[in-house]
Amino acid sequence: MSSTNPQNHITAHLLANNSLPVSPAWLSNFLSSQRSSIPLTALTQTALFRILASDFKESLSTSKPSVLLPVDISDPAVKERRIPGPVPVQVLDIDDIGTSLWSQIEAIERVERGEAVRGREIVRTVNVGDDDNSNVAEGNGSGNGASSSNNTGNTGHPDPGLGETSSGPHRLMLQDAAGTRVVAIELKPVEGVAIGKLPIGAKMVLRNTTVARGIVLLSPECATLLGGKIEAMDKAWREGRKARLLARVEQMERERAQRDEDDDDVIMEE
Repeated sequence: MSSTNPQNHITAHLLANNSLPVSPAWLSNFLSSQRSSIPLTALTQTALFRILASDFKESLSTSKPSVLLPVDISDPAVKERRIPGPVPVQVLDIDDIGTSLWSQIEAIERVERGEAVRGREIVRTVNVGDDDNSNVAEGNGSGNGASSSNNTGNTGHPDPGLGETSSGPHRLMLQDAAGTRVVAIELKPVEGVAIGKLPIGAKMVLRNTTVARGIVLLSPECATLLGGKIEAMDKAWREGRKARLLARVEQMERERAQRDEDDDDVIMEE
């Protein structure tokens, strides 16, 4: 290992290059688990990888307010404000608000049945052997043949239920190192932000971000994806996604029924 103080080097490097204010306690614990013979460059990259797979509340420092979201960021009474940043955040939830709930549920159920959508056909994919990733698509007519890795629906957009990218726009729940949460909406498509492409726990940095009525407005100019994933959170999110979508559909149906009942009461009173 170089004679350069590794803690100081890694702290400065990750702050300058990735806008990540690493927690001294986290970094000290990380370094104590590494061999002294590891080159400093490799050690720095390993630290970055571990941080992107960690919970920011544990791995980042909260000593400077400038790297955190305002605690009242979700206040809808504030018409508009700008957050200079850079503020590192992690993704706790992602929702495709450009696709109907039922379409997303149906896409998930196709995956459960081992089906995919290609053009105007629904095909069933069958794994061929355990040593390769090739699939055979069983369909009708000209649909027979190898299945594409880019499964899309009739609209041409990748199917969000197939582990591919969703069309969006997307709503995200973001969290900073202090645990402050805020809803974010794609004002413009941000590369890499999509269901099936952006895992839960993924990290991004916000710079010169506009917040309107308590909602962060995302665009490529203000959001930089760093990657990463919190494995346990991502697994739980994926396994519970269908149930959450069904619960939202049921809630909407209850609210619709209540509105209809209220309208009937008004008519009777009149």
